[in-house]
Amino acid sequence: MNYQNILTSQKAFFRTQKTKNLKFRKLNLEKLKKLITENEEILYEAIEKDFGKSKFETYITEISFILKDIDYYLKNLNSLSKPKKVKTNLANQFGTSKIYSEPLGCILVIGAWNYPYQLSLSPLIAALAAGNCCILKPSEVAENTMKTMAKLINENFDSDYLTVFEGGIDETTEILKLKFDKIFFTGSTKVGKIVYKAAAENLTPVTLELGGKSPAIVTKNADLDITAKRIVWGKFLNAGQTCVAPDYILAHENIQNELLEKLKFYINKFNYEANSEQYTKIINQKNFNRLVKLINHDKIYIGGNFEENNLYIEPTILQNIDWNDEVMKEEIFGPILPVITFNDFDYILNEILQHEKPLAAYLFSNNSKEKENFTNTLSFGGGCINDVVMHLGNEKLPFGGVGNSGIGSYHGKYGFETFSHQKAILDKKTWGEPDLKYPPYSQNKIKWMKKLL
Repeated sequence: MNYQNILTSQKAFFRTQKTKNLKFRKLNLEKLKKLITENEEILYEAIEKDFGKSKFETYITEISFILKDIDYYLKNLNSLSKPKKVKTNLANQFGTSKIYSEPLGCILVIGAWNYPYQLSLSPLIAALAAGNCCILKPSEVAENTMKTMAKLINENFDSDYLTVFEGGIDETTEILKLKFDKIFFTGSTKVGKIVYKAAAENLTPVTLELGGKSPAIVTKNADLDITAKRIVWGKFLNAGQTCVAPDYILAHENIQNELLEKLKFYINKFNYEANSEQYTKIINQKNFNRLVKLINHDKIYIGGNFEENNLYIEPTILQNIDWNDEVMKEEIFGPILPVITFNDFDYILNEILQHEKPLAAYLFSNNSKEKENFTNTLSFGGGCINDVVMHLGNEKLPFGGVGNSGIGSYHGKYGFETFSHQKAILDKKTWGEPDLKYPPYSQNKIKWMKKLL
């Protein structure tokens, strides 16, 4: 495939100004929504082949997000696109000042395999809503979903406006050599650095949605039953293959034993058996092997069993863990949950600060001072107090990382802004202007300028 030819065609189409038309954008968003709803079963079948995800989980964690995104932009596109009038300072009177949101141009969206529909189509939808042309490169790791998205989109949209590129590392490497107007990448920090470096060659702006080791702090002031229930659900959703899943627990020593018991209770209650509707398999052999090596069998509290033939690892909790354990040296991205004990809340916050900034962080506490310290002390992409993962479900909140966990954010209006340029326009009257800024200069003019500026 000649990638450059397609990008050249998209740039030519963008220059026609058609994508700036709000009616055009809405019609294509509605078309995409119809395409998804009419082919829901095909989407379910593809993701089930990739890693055994059920219809229920696919809908609540993928399809519903995508449809909600489209509905949000259909409802709010007029207001998001409307020029924003701002105050004009005294030196620029008489005039009016406005900010115009204009599309960047041709966008490359590189999706991730763990939520292959949501993490490909949600940023794509935001880019289209902002008035751009788009090329989507889904992750080849989830091969069936990649092929399904390519077939549905490429057969129903003009490639001059929207197209999907298939392929693996070699193809992605070639695509990254092209000069896009924006690159949006979701994936690992390691690959994010490669994307960032390639983008820098063309001075292409990027949004990087990466990951990191996201802590869940449980203090002695937490409601342990609801804490355990929510952590178990959020951690073992998608078999732990979630970028914002709790990576490890920091439990106060006074409540650690009770918390472990309740975690075990909910793991058993939710019945995460192989091939069950509520549990997925590990995406491939490579990731399966990596995860199995992280399980220290001397520190297993519950779990630890696996079935290589169907890439199943049961929910596993490790206890008596410290920062030097192998499981604490990298993002887990699987159904393994280490627990570290602490006895001083402020000390453990400082300990977290010694590590890279995570994509998410969670606190379970009903103490207002602890909530305040958690929020003000730690730097992370986003998170929850007394819940996990669910901050992603509020389109009013930006989703993105900070530092090692990413650059930029999206969801709702933040997605629209990510794929837009905020263009400043000052519209001046042609009458009523004093001669203060024009030569010849004088001491009197300086006095006036000091008052005006």
